[in-house]
Amino acid sequence: MRKNLGAKPYTYPQPVYIVATYGEDGTPDAMNAAWGGISDNTQISMCLSAGHKTVKNILARKAFTVSMADADHVVACDYVGVVSGNNTPDKFEKAGFHAVKSEFVDAPLIEELAVAVECKLVSYDEKSCRLVGEIVNVSVDERVLDENGKVDVNKVAPITFDPFQNAYIKLGEKVGNAFKDGLSLK
Repeated sequence: MRKNLGAKPYTYPQPVYIVATYGEDGTPDAMNAAWGGISDNTQISMCLSAGHKTVKNILARKAFTVSMADADHVVACDYVGVVSGNNTPDKFEKAGFHAVKSEFVDAPLIEELAVAVECKLVSYDEKSCRLVGEIVNVSVDERVLDENGKVDVNKVAPITFDPFQNAYIKLGEKVGNAFKDGLSLK
């Protein structure tokens, strides 16, 4: 038996992205965004409404970074989602984040968050709220690399948004091998 919930934006997993920009005066800003994902080999797309200070900054600077929220910084990551940069211009600092200028785009990397994609603006449609960025670099803090130089998901401890419970869930347990396990059914 199934229960119908109607047309809702309920899917698993929903990544928790922290989108960071610089304001007109060079002040770093960040927001929490759960509606997004990879939309091409070198593109990321998100649904961000035009009223966000971060969106205004992206449109002005044509650049942004997208960091993966993690379990160690869940409070700070949630804070930048519940407080508006329009009203709290120092929310980046209040969250306890520290900015490092990206080498590739005119946007900050967040020192505390280990994995980030650095993006140039491709397009933004105010009507649909769809923002598309070109990924020009992926930046990873060495503290989350394993002995072979690959990202260790357990060290990153990324979180996802659970829209059913309004909760953050930590990822981490490996349950299979991509592009391999299914071959057993051939």
